[in-house]
Amino acid sequence: MTDDALLSAAQVSKAWPFEEARKLLKRFPDGKPGGAPVLFETGYGPSGLPHIGTFQEVLRTTLVRRAYEVLSGGAPTRLVAFSDDMDGLRKVPGNVPNQGLLTAYLGHPLSRIPDPFGKYESFAHHNNAMLRDFLDRFGFDYEFVSSSESYSSGAFDDALKGVLRNWQAIMDIMLPTLREERRQTYSPVLPVSPKTHQVLQVPVEVVDAEAGIVRFEDHGETVESCILGGNSKLQWKVDWAMRWVALGVDYEMCGKDLTDSVRESGRIARTLGGSPPENMIYELFLDENGEKISKTKGNGLTIEEWLTYGSEESLGLFLYREPKSAKQLHTGIIPKNVDEYWQFREKLPSQPIEQQLGNPVWHLLRANGYHGGDGDKLPVTFSLLLNLVGVLGAGATREQVWSYLANYVEDADPARHPELDKLVTNALATNRDFIAPTLHRRKPEAGEAAALAALDEELAAAAEDASAEELQNLVYEIGKDPHYGFESLRDWFKALYETLLGSSQGPRMGSFIALYGIANTRKLIAEALD
Repeated sequence: MTDDALLSAAQVSKAWPFEEARKLLKRFPDGKPGGAPVLFETGYGPSGLPHIGTFQEVLRTTLVRRAYEVLSGGAPTRLVAFSDDMDGLRKVPGNVPNQGLLTAYLGHPLSRIPDPFGKYESFAHHNNAMLRDFLDRFGFDYEFVSSSESYSSGAFDDALKGVLRNWQAIMDIMLPTLREERRQTYSPVLPVSPKTHQVLQVPVEVVDAEAGIVRFEDHGETVESCILGGNSKLQWKVDWAMRWVALGVDYEMCGKDLTDSVRESGRIARTLGGSPPENMIYELFLDENGEKISKTKGNGLTIEEWLTYGSEESLGLFLYREPKSAKQLHTGIIPKNVDEYWQFREKLPSQPIEQQLGNPVWHLLRANGYHGGDGDKLPVTFSLLLNLVGVLGAGATREQVWSYLANYVEDADPARHPELDKLVTNALATNRDFIAPTLHRRKPEAGEAAALAALDEELAAAAEDASAEELQNLVYEIGKDPHYGFESLRDWFKALYETLLGSSQGPRMGSFIALYGIANTRKLIAEALD
């Protein structure tokens, strides 16, 4: 594949990262002025620990970044992970220690509150370290930027003066969007109280825009104070716009719940003399009941939970797909995404370039600089692993699973197949928490019992080293025999899954029998017929 072939395919690819990247190419047809890197940004609120939403935003933004680099012929880019750690603490999270300590600091900037874990200089520093560890774990290429450090160092001072100079214009944008009660106290600037060091939500009067001086009421006393150098924080929508202008952000995506914020922050950015970034609004996740995921309800799925039951790659595939469509996020979708990731990956090397760019794995592998190589095929599907550990029971072990894999996988050694070994661990966890507690094998009906008995006879006569394909043919022939009364092969396979595996769905039975062993499969049939 030549660079010209890749560029030609990318220019017309309908894969969403390329569609997003073409917005930037239209904005900068000759590159960013002065050869400056195109700046991509993601935001994070460190009032709590990083979660799956943080991961998806950095991953998806990285996919657009890599697509832009292809389209632009390698133009320089940067990705900033911005932590909004100058925010005042509004509520004490329920999942942290020393709640009383945090309660005493309600309203204070997150970067100026003691760390309840006792490890870092502030609560924000703790959560920022968690964010960086989190992103580093997945190999993201990014630069970390702290809101608190940017305000305190004076990096935002010029932009803050711009807010004061354009005070009325910003108020004219924001006030019509607020409830009447909120209008009475709204201010684009939230000064930090010289007395209590809390972030104040009070009316503010501009005294001297160039010096950064404002006037406000601070616990009953009228105060004139400079808002520069970390002595203030902007309201959310104004802050977002100011950041776009101050940092020169060219691309940032956000959830559907921020649709209004994007519009209003864009207007404010233009008022400040800048341009809002290119933007993609993605849909929010739903739980298994189709309800919006809420931190308060706790009906979501954490990244740690996903990685307990599935692979990092499967999570990447789930997040890649259809970002503008609402998707259910729960443990039940993990096995399908694991297997489909490897199906996409196996196809990738043989696909023409046009199809490769529509393959999610092409984008996921390039996200961290990987361009393909060995190990593109998984010797056993995850669904087959789950069926194996299901029949082995709740006490199944990694060593036991690998002993069965030795009958099915060439060079069956965890060291030779590290990706498969990780999935064995995922399968054991899924079996322990979901399969074993609910496993139920139903009794076969008369025709099904006769077919099972016939299958047992065929297996008894089969060679011990019969291939998965040969065993599959045996199963097929019995299902097609009208004597057993199956309307379709689907009914026969469903009967096998429900009576032998305790599941309504399952793998290719020939593959399962080859993996589990003919003798062991005959024991399952005997148990079903007993």
